[in-house]
Amino acid sequence: MFIHNNLTGLKSKLTWILCLLINLMPSITLAEIPSPQALLNQLRISQKDINYLNQGEVVLFDVDNSGETELTAGVIIYVLTTPAQISLLIKKDGLASLDPLTISWGLIPTQANSSILNNFSIASGNSEAKEFLNVTPGNQFNLSTQEFNLIRSNASKQTDKASEIYRQILWQRWQSYRKSGLKGIAPYDRGNKTIINPSADLKIASQANDLGSDYFPDIFNAWRNYPNITLPVGVEESYTWSYRFVQDRPAAILTHRFIYGNSNGELIIARQFYAGHSFNANQLTIMCLPYKNGALIFYTNRNFTDQVSGFGSSLKHLIGDNIAQKQVVDLLITLQKQFK
Repeated sequence: MFIHNNLTGLKSKLTWILCLLINLMPSITLAEIPSPQALLNQLRISQKDINYLNQGEVVLFDVDNSGETELTAGVIIYVLTTPAQISLLIKKDGLASLDPLTISWGLIPTQANSSILNNFSIASGNSEAKEFLNVTPGNQFNLSTQEFNLIRSNASKQTDKASEIYRQILWQRWQSYRKSGLKGIAPYDRGNKTIINPSADLKIASQANDLGSDYFPDIFNAWRNYPNITLPVGVEESYTWSYRFVQDRPAAILTHRFIYGNSNGELIIARQFYAGHSFNANQLTIMCLPYKNGALIFYTNRNFTDQVSGFGSSLKHLIGDNIAQKQVVDLLITLQKQFK
């Protein structure tokens, strides 16, 4: 009886310890793509707006922002193709082929060398090249103190030098981000001892309760902690550079992208971790879900800029939100027409 009681007590203790260890183990969460209706319900999209979607109209929804320097947009559209086809188009060129504002672009393989940027070029002799070579800290270009010094030490009166120096800056920024993630993003020097940190903005964006964050905790955790974490199974990543018009001026942009998909849909997360001017950084999230004879595209855009803050910022913010929203809508309507 004494032995039996001791064994019973020992088993009880072992069971308690085992339960404790299980509870302390990190949970493994599999990515589950939601149904279109679940996401429509989550976003509180009305039946009236669902009817608009079914007719091919664009539906907008609110996206919370973190403050006066963040511009946001939320858009849903019905496209007559599969989520996989949309994802393939994004993998191909990040929709650059559908964007009339894009001048040039290119993929950056993870094992690339600096020659991958050889096709990036500021037209020699134009005003943009001249302004770049004579730039000083401020809002004209997004550059760090070290980058301003680099331009001053290497610039000549020959405007074709602008492309060479800018390629060097883009290459260094890509390498630094690839190695250290958000911590590797150099701040922008605005002059008068004012420093802007796009890394802080992108950290806020990565922590936001965004599309898919409730359904893909492992993917969004890898996104927040990149590159110091193993990518979840099934996630593809890519980098691109682009040169496109922003506020009627060409801007160099570096983009990092995650794509995850299966037969139930596709998730795309992207951040523009460097922008040449006008805005500081950007994060977008796209979910493509099978719907009727095609797919619903859910799109959120988070754009950060210190140029909407200060006096009259409420009005500037409203204008900025509308501009950001219009650009997203225009691009998605072009995508919709692509598959009609």
